[in-house]
Amino acid sequence: MVLPASASQPEGFTATSSPALQMNLIRPFRALRPLPERAAEIAAPPYDVLTGAEARRYAAGNPWSFLRVSKAEIDLPESVDPYSGIVYEKARANLDKLIACGALRRDRVCGFYAYRLEAGLHVQTGLGLVASVQAYRDNRIKRHELTRPDKETDRVRHMEALGAQTGPAMLAYPRAPEVDRLLAESTIEAPDTAVTAIDGVRHSIWPITRPGVVDQLTRAFESLPALYIADGHHRIAAAERVATAPRSKETAAEQARVPDGFLAVAFPHHAMRILDYNRVVTDLGGLSESVFLERVGERFDVFEASGQVRPAARGEFGLYLPGRWFRLRVHQNRVPLHDPVARLDVSILAQELLGPILSITDLRRDSRIDFVGGIRGLDELERRVASDMAAAFALYPTAIEDLMAVADHGDVMPPKSTWFEPKLADGLLCHVLEDR
Repeated sequence: MVLPASASQPEGFTATSSPALQMNLIRPFRALRPLPERAAEIAAPPYDVLTGAEARRYAAGNPWSFLRVSKAEIDLPESVDPYSGIVYEKARANLDKLIACGALRRDRVCGFYAYRLEAGLHVQTGLGLVASVQAYRDNRIKRHELTRPDKETDRVRHMEALGAQTGPAMLAYPRAPEVDRLLAESTIEAPDTAVTAIDGVRHSIWPITRPGVVDQLTRAFESLPALYIADGHHRIAAAERVATAPRSKETAAEQARVPDGFLAVAFPHHAMRILDYNRVVTDLGGLSESVFLERVGERFDVFEASGQVRPAARGEFGLYLPGRWFRLRVHQNRVPLHDPVARLDVSILAQELLGPILSITDLRRDSRIDFVGGIRGLDELERRVASDMAAAFALYPTAIEDLMAVADHGDVMPPKSTWFEPKLADGLLCHVLEDR
């Protein structure tokens, strides 16, 4: 949907026609973003890490929260289907309100954006950009997981209703000293925008608009062999669908002017942090605890522990049954070291325990399994077993190098293999889909 220029729109939010564009791997853009003094109220967690109930609680009492755009069902009765048309209409209305009152304004100058995440002692600085959909199609921007059509369609409808991409995907770039240097030089001064979220993560943004630096960054990225999707596969797949959707009453020349890109922040791979992504199951497949442990012992060394088990190395797992923790170590002759997917701990657990012992073979669709991000801690695993689950499994985090190896091999990981933390905020950078 076009965000039309009109006298009623705030200054700086004028849709412009784009020149015919030969898309590089990345390009600068004019972000729609909050006034610095409104940023703390507007910034919100990514739309897909909160349930509807959690989003309602998070945004309660804050009319500026960007969750009212990214999860607009929170402003409608709880009985409303979150995928109904009225939700996307409400999202557009809420975005328009933020623009009309001046809380969100579009930058006048095209540029990149240095984006820093700080969580305790962990610091990572990346580049906010628009990445090429064509590069994604050509596998120069590499994926590592499958997407679900229904979740893609949700983001397609959201983008088209708003005429904008409102939450960045997270990318990783391989070793690039020139990019790191330019980012360091661009973040010497105080940030233009800085927000400390409820979870304690600090988000800082510096616009990068000097033409020479923009050109240097563009060329530095163009020299990279690939970028890797860390988080946001559904956002990117949806952007690709929007970019290639048939458009009536357009000439070929007009089609060529439609920007080919999706909103992202790219971080150096060595600076990114992946937490564990744990599993809980509803039952033991009809087995008693003793028989279940006996079966597990055929494939793993099993040690009962005196307290919570956080795996300390690859091939090690924590198992929690009601009131008891166990440490599992897979028998090494069962690990296929030369297969980048099969050697992952998430794959080992699936192939050596979930499938053969519990008959859980489809992790994407089986209702007997659920997933718990490592940010929620081991206490959450105990809570789930006490409330609605029979057993929990704590995993060692997947390494970013393993993610890249899988993507380079053209494979995909099992579902819920990586939990990147800290996460980007929604609402701090938006990409307007011009010429729509």
